[in-house]
Amino acid sequence: MKQLLLIFFSLLQVAILPAQPLLETGGKKMPDEWIDDVTHHRVIRLVRRPGINLSFYFHNNPFVGNEMVFYGSNEQQKESYAGELKNKAQEIYNLNVKDKQLYAVNLENLKVRQLTQESGKIQGEIVHPKTGKVYYQCQDSVFSVEVKTGKKELIFVFPVDFKASITTINADATLLGGAYATEKEKEISKQYPEKSQYFNRIYEARLPRTLFTIDIKTRQLQKVFTDSAWLNHVQFSPTDPNLLMFCHEGPWHKVDRIWTINVKTKETPTLIHKRSMDMEIAGHEWFSKDGKYIWYDLQLPRGQTFFVSGTDLQTGKEIKYQLERNEWSVHYTSSRNNETFAGDGGEPSAVAKAPDGKYIYLFKPKGDRFEAEKLVNMKHHNYKLEPNVHYSPDGKWIIFRANFEGFEGVYAVEIKKEGNDGG
Repeated sequence: MKQLLLIFFSLLQVAILPAQPLLETGGKKMPDEWIDDVTHHRVIRLVRRPGINLSFYFHNNPFVGNEMVFYGSNEQQKESYAGELKNKAQEIYNLNVKDKQLYAVNLENLKVRQLTQESGKIQGEIVHPKTGKVYYQCQDSVFSVEVKTGKKELIFVFPVDFKASITTINADATLLGGAYATEKEKEISKQYPEKSQYFNRIYEARLPRTLFTIDIKTRQLQKVFTDSAWLNHVQFSPTDPNLLMFCHEGPWHKVDRIWTINVKTKETPTLIHKRSMDMEIAGHEWFSKDGKYIWYDLQLPRGQTFFVSGTDLQTGKEIKYQLERNEWSVHYTSSRNNETFAGDGGEPSAVAKAPDGKYIYLFKPKGDRFEAEKLVNMKHHNYKLEPNVHYSPDGKWIIFRANFEGFEGVYAVEIKKEGNDGG
């Protein structure tokens, strides 16, 4: 009888809890949970520690079991995100936060644990879900840390004549990968720190870049491929341990961007999508979770007609889903089964020139088009900080970063709409 009463009072307590408030998202301090007054989807503050908190770039897996790895800093936010920010958000995106460390948040109870205690600047968003380790770089040294235990291990120290950066890990956790830039290229980046200043300069310089791997067990560095193209955006396949994707960086309308190479055979790289018209662009590529597709933003031509396109790696066949101008997103991502997609929207000054595109979106393929649903109104977000969407491991939430409260935080929006059975 006592147990039944306890259950009854527990249910009663849940029943009388106030519903989440219906609020405009951003422009002020938000509660930990609310219903977006435009989309009617539930939004939560996923990381509730003070300071700067940033989830990972869109194609970097942040999950180990029911935990998500992210970057955090204790640096106080004293600047407002109203108007132009003097590139503060861009600096944060470039990871120039003084006391930035890696943390993990439990997605069930939202408890946060600090994973690193480095005194120098760290970089690298590399998580292997099967080994449960995070790999990162501090100056010239590469480390791993176990998410569950916090055990740290030195993996590799770059030699003096090959100071490079790691960006990815392969499917069986045997190889780290990245790209090496010459000292001349690094000097251009140092002299012209803003993207608008260095981007064309580096592209036009045609300096050599080298793809490389590091064997985690033997600690051996191996050079895979060198080209005068600006090799960048390096990603290993999530299923094929030998398949490495990379891009020819530069103005998208001037490059055939997306390539793969087998790091074992080192055969001639394979072009994934060949441009077919003047001013066509394809980019911000990522592997599907099953490793069968490479997906990318495709515009035919630039700024006119918008698609999310995918290349089947077995057949080379391409599929395209068209979307509207306002639905174009800086980055997209795909669900585990490729049945839905998500996008982080974009501001009017971006390539699509979308007058009303500042939303987190859910997309469902219907024929050769996307059906779009707005998940979060991002009108108060400054896109100098890119939101970078991720599906939660259970597929029920879209996780993103934002500054719509005036500081950098990590949030999640529930895909199922409040008050019905779904979007």
